[in-house]
Amino acid sequence: MSGPQTPEPALSVQRDSPTGTRDEDTTNGTQHSHRMLNFSDALLSIIATVMILPVTHTEISPEQFDKSIQRLLATRIAVYLMTFLIVTVAWAAHTRLFQVVGKIDDTLALLNLACMMTITFLPFTFSLMVTFPEVPLGIFLFCMCVITIGAVQALIVVYAFHFPHLLDPQIRCSAHRGLYRQHILHIVLRGPALCFLAAGFSLFFYPASYLLMATVIFLPYVSKAAGWCRDRLVGRQAPEAHSVEFFTFDLQEPLSKERVEAFSDGVYAIVATLLILDICEDNIPDAKDVEERFHGSLVAALSVYGPQFLAYFGSFATVGLLWFAHHSLFLHVRKATQSMGLLNTLSLAFVGGLPLAYQQTSAFARRPHDELERVRVSCAIIFFASIFQFAMWTVALLHEAETLQPSARFGGREHAFMFAKLALYPCASLLAFTSTCFLSGFSTAIFHLMQIAVPFAFLLLRLLVRLALALLRALRGLARPTRGTGEDPQAPLLAAPC
Repeated sequence: MSGPQTPEPALSVQRDSPTGTRDEDTTNGTQHSHRMLNFSDALLSIIATVMILPVTHTEISPEQFDKSIQRLLATRIAVYLMTFLIVTVAWAAHTRLFQVVGKIDDTLALLNLACMMTITFLPFTFSLMVTFPEVPLGIFLFCMCVITIGAVQALIVVYAFHFPHLLDPQIRCSAHRGLYRQHILHIVLRGPALCFLAAGFSLFFYPASYLLMATVIFLPYVSKAAGWCRDRLVGRQAPEAHSVEFFTFDLQEPLSKERVEAFSDGVYAIVATLLILDICEDNIPDAKDVEERFHGSLVAALSVYGPQFLAYFGSFATVGLLWFAHHSLFLHVRKATQSMGLLNTLSLAFVGGLPLAYQQTSAFARRPHDELERVRVSCAIIFFASIFQFAMWTVALLHEAETLQPSARFGGREHAFMFAKLALYPCASLLAFTSTCFLSGFSTAIFHLMQIAVPFAFLLLRLLVRLALALLRALRGLARPTRGTGEDPQAPLLAAPC
């Protein structure tokens, strides 16, 4: 292959902030893609989150809450997590694509709308999957949607490379533009290719379809591991071939911090909105019932829904404080690595399940005999949503010079405070879950106590951390003189004997 022997300059993947009207060229009928990306990101975060609704609205009567129903609910949660992660893969691919396509015209905007329309159909196919798990039609339609999304994205790539003025300037001026197009199409289409196989398997052996769909989620990581093994076994590729993957966008590379924050904020906002929608749907008394049962007193009628309102405020506080912890973490993050991106996606998947936790806790008053199982489901969702945030913090500490601000590193003034803030919900939810194993009769009281205590703990957290650090320093100061009670006061300044 002819061409320069040295890699070309790397394409910056951090160009996510609008630069004003200087990037717009309305005379040629093109404009920058930032506004379309913002619209697409908002829509994708909504689609990924609302897929929890078929799970939360699973109707289970008290006499049905047995082991088989628990397995059904667990299966639906697992399918939700898988589809949520597939949507996030589509979001990442879409973001990468429009890092290569720098400008859009009317045709590209319409192609993107066709892609978004297909994505908005995913919740319907997911509802079929969880409502009729034994019927392969839902899996087949879901796979066909993913295939269509990949096909439209491939059309966007072909169209943009046919009109190079729409591409990023570094790719537009490159001598290897055709090779870059081939590489981008390979990345865009490999996920839909697996879904094509899954759609075929769904017609005669649908369990294999779930396995192939799950492979789509971890394909970038498998590809990276395979590339690492290949480099160790046969050596690195030639510079010109390796530079293509380095130069163009790649799903293996971490997304920018700003994109991750925007998508995460969208998920948290939609989850908070779904909570109040459930309140409006299920807790508005019927006018005729108010007149007959409560003699026209709306206050008396609303008082019946007191436990549901308590569950709402507790659930909203949980969502808000998890967002607060996420915001505080990314305030100190300089760069989000690939591992941090995966852990953030897993955390968001369980955050998206918090409406299910609200449905479980709001049912305490109506179905008191199965409250233990509902408390445990809610504690598990909160634990996983928060423990993956803590895992992000742990991974960031492993490469703190690259990923964290100096104040949040080991020994920094904010390190202990961030550690306590991110560890609060995992510890509280795990403690509540464990307590229900020994005090099952008080499971509801334990859960409500956790929901009330944690917000107050957040308010007092900085004071408590400072008191704990002061106490540790005081204990350390008391422990030093005990090494030699009769020695000179200046002795601690001397080197300790070997």
